[in-house]
Amino acid sequence: MRGATHAKWAACAAAVALAATACGSSGGGGSSSGGGDGSAVLSASWGDPQNPLEPANTNEVQGGKVLDMVFRGLKRYDPKTGKAEDMLADKIETTDSQNFTVTVKSGWKFSNGEAVTAKSFVDAWNYGASLKNNQKNAYFFGYIDGYDKVHPDSGSQSATTLSGLKVTGTDTFTIKLTQKFSTFPDTLGYAAYSPLPSTFFSDHAAWLKKPVGNGPYTISSYTKGSQMELKKWDGYTGADKAQNGGVTLKVYTDNNTAYTDLMAGNLDLVDDIPASQLKNVKSDLGGRYINTPAGIIQTLAFPYYDKNWNKSGSDKVRQGLSMAINRDQITTTIFQKTRTPATDWTSPVLGTAGGFQDGLCGDACKYNPTEAKKLVQEGGGLPGGQVKITYNADTGSHKEWVDAVCNSINNALGNDKACVGNPVGTFADFRNQIGQHKMTGPFRAGWQMDYPLIQNFLQPLYYTNASSNDGQWSNKDFDKLVNQANAETDTAKAIKLFQQAEGVVRDNMAAIPLWYQNGSAGYSDRLSNVALNPFSVPVYNEIKVG
Repeated sequence: MRGATHAKWAACAAAVALAATACGSSGGGGSSSGGGDGSAVLSASWGDPQNPLEPANTNEVQGGKVLDMVFRGLKRYDPKTGKAEDMLADKIETTDSQNFTVTVKSGWKFSNGEAVTAKSFVDAWNYGASLKNNQKNAYFFGYIDGYDKVHPDSGSQSATTLSGLKVTGTDTFTIKLTQKFSTFPDTLGYAAYSPLPSTFFSDHAAWLKKPVGNGPYTISSYTKGSQMELKKWDGYTGADKAQNGGVTLKVYTDNNTAYTDLMAGNLDLVDDIPASQLKNVKSDLGGRYINTPAGIIQTLAFPYYDKNWNKSGSDKVRQGLSMAINRDQITTTIFQKTRTPATDWTSPVLGTAGGFQDGLCGDACKYNPTEAKKLVQEGGGLPGGQVKITYNADTGSHKEWVDAVCNSINNALGNDKACVGNPVGTFADFRNQIGQHKMTGPFRAGWQMDYPLIQNFLQPLYYTNASSNDGQWSNKDFDKLVNQANAETDTAKAIKLFQQAEGVVRDNMAAIPLWYQNGSAGYSDRLSNVALNPFSVPVYNEIKVG
């Protein structure tokens, strides 16, 4: 998921249509009243999402936080282990890893009282896949039969629904994939696969103003640039009921301000501790500081649609830039070891059994200024004589580390103007510029896993025309290995093929891996039972207030 930092299994963001009809707000800071009866509301830092909060159109973290509170899908990832477990799925059956029969648990409802049925899923997935709806996550439906007709690579669509989806009963539907995909059921906890009520289709504009889901919270109000209020839904029947009365998400464009508000008692929860406060956070908060491993990697991506980064020798330039970055120094001095220098393009949370390849990057990820300068020169030099690293300046302490990365590159190359930071004011603007292919040099590309599979760290980012392949990198060998891996019914064999695909990413330095990121958070003494899930997102429904 884009925007961690992202990353998701990194990134979810600004709901313009929702903002247009927001109905105000009612506080929600650290001074909110309420005891330990589960009725009190907590306040937490947040950032405006990039797009309206449609499940299939949200592929970054801020919007994803909201979807995780408002929706429940067939699967849910365990907030402690990340394991995909049945949620609304009573069972998902297959005999060949290509054709699946899904049985939806009966009794589930949307917050407007409408029943959640098999049709709720099939209609939502057809909408998400359709080319005319221009959903960011349409790609996630790409393995369902008929996707090429509903969402062709070129030309107009020749079908409005996926032929591989069939409603067979009130609570049952079938899925036919274009090829075997043994781990497909484990992907179904991702927000894009959420069900949608009939009102989403019958009055779409009204739904966007006030989204209706089937999760433990409902959206009460949203004022763009200010805050979103979510309230506990008393009619929620899931086992993971909200242990508080609601969450007020307050928009901050500077995480230092959020931290100051936390310390002043004006905010209950900050889930992105600014780098400048990491030296003080333990003494400031004591046991109310969380620092846990997460499925997040920070990288530098490149605009391969720019011929300067997609010509002979440019791979050497990227390798040289990678070797010019002193990851050990940056993660120690700026991040106080809440980041770990990356040695591959996935995450250690996968474990070796899940595909993590410690050391895969080899010497290309080790600081070596002499070799860095040599490779950049051999590759034809920096395009235009300088690289500008583009990043969003509103969250994540990105200015500090981008400046440090540039300083390291400048020192290695012996040129104090070889690298400069290029800040963009907000995350939403940053993502819009990326989506419009306006990048002319490397840009921040945090990735937070969507689900704990090696496939998720590779295919969405590097497969040709994939949903989050923002730099438009393309490699036939990589695509072929990914296709083979997805078709493999033996999980261990599939992982090995994905690892081979990651080797192609390494050989081409498709992106520069920087560091793996821990999830960090701090909270007020009003809160208890605070935790981050493996995606570094607060488990809001388990937080107690008072």
